[in-house]
Amino acid sequence: MKKCALITGASGGIGSAAALRLAADGYSIAACWHSDEEGISALAKKLDGISAEYRLYKVDVSDYEKIKEVFADAAENFGGVSVLVNNAGMAQQKLFTDITQQEFDLITAVNFKGVFNCCQCAVPFMVNRKEGKIINISSMWGVYGASCETVYSATKAAVIGLTKSLARELAPSNVQVNCIAPGAINTKMNNSLSAEDKAAFAAEIPMGRFGTPEEIAGVVSFLASKDSDYVTAQVITADGGLT
Repeated sequence: MKKCALITGASGGIGSAAALRLAADGYSIAACWHSDEEGISALAKKLDGISAEYRLYKVDVSDYEKIKEVFADAAENFGGVSVLVNNAGMAQQKLFTDITQQEFDLITAVNFKGVFNCCQCAVPFMVNRKEGKIINISSMWGVYGASCETVYSATKAAVIGLTKSLARELAPSNVQVNCIAPGAINTKMNNSLSAEDKAAFAAEIPMGRFGTPEEIAGVVSFLASKDSDYVTAQVITADGGLT
């Protein structure tokens, strides 16, 4: 029987690439998305093209009751979630003094509470099975902090803290929890940058370019595999040598 991988933010660049890579690795895919209909439609076509087994879920990760329903449906159709990829997130570039209470609440709800919600729903099944992989997508800014992205950076740092703590709590149950901290990746999240800004940023990266979603998906694939069974509580920074 195939194992199931649940990916949040599956309509985006990294989420879509991770879903396709894990499907190619033999997983059934539970692909969660929220608002990008074009992106999730494109992913579905690609999954169909490789004859993958999958289900799509339109859900707000910050809504705990709705997330519980998604995990229940995945359990009914796929037997339970063996790999969780917490990728859903949103960014904001704004002066700290200009951030509103509503913006703070929204970013923290998606970027941190969403990870907490999904982990809480995934853990009982994994602990019961004495195996499982939780892969949280943070950011290099969660490690180092970014000017004018204070709330985003703080939520991504919180994801790292959750990863390290939960990994140690679940280690006796043979559940591995790790984190990927991508650097500059060619995704829609970076579309707000001008061509000039992208070129200037790329020039600061030792590898001289932005990364691709597929390269991050490769790290996801490793962390989801048995090859990572002794790897837990780690933050893998994939940033082309920038930091």
